[in-house]
Parts: sequence; structure tokens; C-alpha cells
Amino acid sequence: MSNQIPKAILVDVVPLESSKIEAYQRLEELESLVKTYGGIVVVKTIQKRGLPDYKTFIGRGKIDEIIEDGKAKSANIIIINNIVKPRQLYELGELFRLANIEVWDRIDLILKIFDKHAQSSEAKLQIDLARIRHMGPRIFKMGGELMQQEGVRGTRGGPGETNTEIMKRHLRTQEQNIMDKLKHYDLIQAGHRKRRKRQYYKTAALVGYTNAGKSSIMRALTGKDVYIADELFATLDTKVGKLFIQETYQEILISDTIGFIQDLPPFLIQAFKSTLAEAIDADLLLHVIDVADPMYKQKIEVVENILEQLDLQDKPKIYVFNKIDLINLEEKEELKKEAVVDEGPEPEPKPRTSGILRAGVETARLLGWLNKDADLDDLKNPKTTIKNLKHNYKEFSPVFVSAYAKTNLPVLIKKISEILGKL
Repeated sequence: MSNQIPKAILVDVVPLESSKIEAYQRLEELESLVKTYGGIVVVKTIQKRGLPDYKTFIGRGKIDEIIEDGKAKSANIIIINNIVKPRQLYELGELFRLANIEVWDRIDLILKIFDKHAQSSEAKLQIDLARIRHMGPRIFKMGGELMQQEGVRGTRGGPGETNTEIMKRHLRTQEQNIMDKLKHYDLIQAGHRKRRKRQYYKTAALVGYTNAGKSSIMRALTGKDVYIADELFATLDTKVGKLFIQETYQEILISDTIGFIQDLPPFLIQAFKSTLAEAIDADLLLHVIDVADPMYKQKIEVVENILEQLDLQDKPKIYVFNKIDLINLEEKEELKKEAVVDEGPEPEPKPRTSGILRAGVETARLLGWLNKDADLDDLKNPKTTIKNLKHNYKEFSPVFVSAYAKTNLPVLIKKISEILGKL
């Protein structure tokens, strides 16, 4: 695509039982990923199917419709909001090639965003490893093309097949080289963690869905200079900061890690395991949740599933419900009654919105999912209260804060101190 601005067609294939709101919210997340990458969305479409098309994932009739829309809007990529099999991607690529439209799946897009945000050599190596593991199964496509060009009839294993094997062997060698280099970084990081243990430092790791505000919490607690942006996967490299609790003279190390997202394949999680080692070795997990996100329940479940894959389901945990500056005034008054430290008058932050939802309501209406008289509460606010959240998640010591407005941070610090003091 060289220097062209990516103009994307977004396609999601969803189960027949999916509601319109669920389908809309999935597509909104994909659109946010495209914006994070630096592209613009020109076409959005959803297809409900019991099963994806065996050959092309999207139904053939829908493909013809998308090609026409793409030509009209000068689109240059189509992004499927699913993990697509290599054969299906190949077939789609052949169909869209004449329209000069490149085909990506969800993981292709995420890897390109990782590439954009990676700063350290370690993060870049992890992305290379993930890319090899994602791209490896597609090699058969290249081999097929080579066989068409150079294959010889009547021989067993023509040049095309040989070239396929050469490419596979090259990828395996690359993968092993990257893993060897990552082991070096693992040893360095493991040494740092052992030294902290010897110095009797207690540690807490921030985990959560991408864009829940982990880096903002990190800066608010430790003053650590971390990159903060209202975009997905703003943080890839692990950062460690120090939190000093004056009342107990404790020094606690807080680490920030890569954010999670739904539909991450296991190979991608494994590729970033060295980055997640801070969470694996931490004494306490701080699971940061965007309290103003209508999808918070599903996102909690996504994060917990990934933590289970990392064998962290039984580690001590605090649910940190962030962004309370976006909830209603009655809820804020309820929280003020529970404040344990008088912080003085609360600063008046500049008004902000939760971003995606405001634009999305218009989009949903344009797609015909909402009429003018529709109640938009389901899209704008979670159907719950802080009282309910406290009850539903009491086993995780829920705390309600705003890193943006510096609200209730002493409550969180006290809770961290209490739990770590018992370990």
C-alpha cells in the first residue's frame, strides 16, 4: 500500500443469534483498531451466518456487493473481523485482487498496530515471532503459485514443492533465532525480578482490556512517565514504577503490561509471554476495568480467560473500576461517602466523553439499527450501579477511581497496602 492512507472495508461474520447491539459493538472495536493503525473506514458490513463460507468465509453474493462498494469508495484493504483460515484468505485475495484491494484478517491488523507501537528491541522481537506464527500456515499459497510457474510433470516433488519446503525451513530457522534472542531478555528480566525479591519488594501488576486506562493508573500511582493515548494497544513494553506508601513506609513496585483484547489466538499470547512475565510473577494483580463501557462484563470475561491461559486465575486480585468521571452524578455522590482520605476539593477536569460510543450511535442509526425514538441507554451506559458492582465482584475487593480526575486514588492505595500486607 506504500504511502497510501489505508481506506478500509470492515466485514464481520457473526452467529445468527447475535443481537444487533452486539454486532454493532464488535464492529466499533474493529473501527477503533483501524483508527489506531492510522486508517479510515469507508465501508462497514455485517453478515449473519450459521457457519462462515467454507471456501471464502464471506458468502459469494456478499463479496460481489463489497467489491462494488469498495470500488466506489476507493478502498484499498478489506479487514475481516475474525481469524480466517489460510485457504479462505487465499481465495478472498484472488477475488479482491482485480479490484486492487488487499485482504487482512483481525490478527493481521493487530500485528500491524503492534509494529507501529513497539519501542524496545524485545517488543519488536515478540512481534516478529507472532507474525511468523501467524503467517507460517499461509506458505502453502506461495508454494502453489511456484508450482504453477515451475512445476514439472511426471516428477515426485517438483521445484515448486521444494521451494515451499525451503520457505518453511527458513521460517523455522527465523523462529528459533528469535526465541533464542528472547531467552536472553527473559534472563535479564528474571534477574531483575529475583533482585527485587531479595530486597523484599512487594509487586503488583496492572492487567486489563486494552484502553481501560492501565497506563493512566500507572502514572497516577507512581508518577512513572508512560505513554498514554486514547487508542488501543498504546502500551506494548513493560514499565515498572515505584509506589511509596507513607503511612506504612512501604515501597511497592507497580508494573504495566500489554492490554488484552477479544479473539486473541494462543500463539499471540505465547509470543508476548516474556512481557507478561511481570504479571505472572507479581504478588497482586490490579485488573483495570472501564466502568463507563457498556461491554465491561464481556471484557472482564475476556481478561479472566487470558489470565487463566497464563495460569493466573488464583492470584490475589483487585478489580479497579476506572473512569468514574464518566458516570452520573448520583453515583459519584455514593463514592464520596466512602472516601477514606480527605483530598480537598475535587479538581474540575475538562469534560470528556467515552469517544467510540458517541460516534457509534450515529453509525448504528445510519445502519438502520436504531430509530429516532430509540432508547440509547444500552449504548451509552452500563445497565448497573456501583452498589451492584460492589456486590457482584466483592471477592475481588472492587475499588472505583478516575486516574484522569485523580479521584479515589487513596482508597486504591490503601486497598493495595492491606492485601499485600497479608501476603
